[in-house]
Amino acid sequence: MRKQRRRRSRALVGAVAATAALGVAGCDVVDGASGAPDGSRTHASRAVQLWDRSPASIAAVGDSITRGFDACTVLSDCPEVSWATGTSEQVDSLAVRLLGRTKAADHSWNYAETGARMADLSDQVAAAVVRRPALVTVMVGSNDACRSSVRAMTSVADFRAQFEEALGTLRKALPKTQVYVASVPDLKRLWSEGRTNPLGKQIWKLGICPSMLGDADDLTATAVLRRDRVQQRVEDYNTVLAQVCAKDRRCRFDGGAVYRYRFGTDQLSHWDWFHPSTDGQSKLAAIAYRTVTAKNPVD
Repeated sequence: MRKQRRRRSRALVGAVAATAALGVAGCDVVDGASGAPDGSRTHASRAVQLWDRSPASIAAVGDSITRGFDACTVLSDCPEVSWATGTSEQVDSLAVRLLGRTKAADHSWNYAETGARMADLSDQVAAAVVRRPALVTVMVGSNDACRSSVRAMTSVADFRAQFEEALGTLRKALPKTQVYVASVPDLKRLWSEGRTNPLGKQIWKLGICPSMLGDADDLTATAVLRRDRVQQRVEDYNTVLAQVCAKDRRCRFDGGAVYRYRFGTDQLSHWDWFHPSTDGQSKLAAIAYRTVTAKNPVD
């Protein structure tokens, strides 16, 4: 009996020590081998523990939306109203909301380019990593669908490979930098809202998103099918963004929030009735802030 009690005592001490060791390891256990012997710890629980809801610096990559195109003057970038890194009080960008207006000016950088497609993202990321940002924001894909024709749109397979390449570029340089990924907007809704404005339709003829906006008043079966195919490609792109992001423990997708947002005429540029206005940029900033600061990732 005395030997049995000693064995039970040693076993209890060992269990307590093991528990204490796991407690000290904390997130390191999650980062490496799973704390659960059967690997049952979910991706969601790992992401919650790894995610910093108050990153100290931000770099933005993407396309004309992140550059504030047509928000201030016609056919021009206006990065000061960018939803991601702008300094305008009309917008209160993600950087301002996270860092404060003074710090945002020195700790946020905008590497987005008007006209950029997913194929351009890896080079933008390569430029951004020099700043070693704590958070990288991604909004890209509209120009992959907004091509001269449906046939010219980026294939879903290429879109996936290019996004994976861009994340790979980031991870090689900055394995712990967080990533916020915005969904591609609902281009068909933007067409539906903007086509009510004669001035906007004249601007569209200059070449803004011809696959969706071309012949804006054409409601024939052929035109409807063309727009539906563009819309389906946008939805496929968003599926890719969600799937690729889900494989990275430090990546958060917005869960389709930008795609679902019902942009009205107040949220559209009064220069082209397609890109976000300053009010639209503010709405995008609010969506990003909710996603970045949420306790749990969006499903």
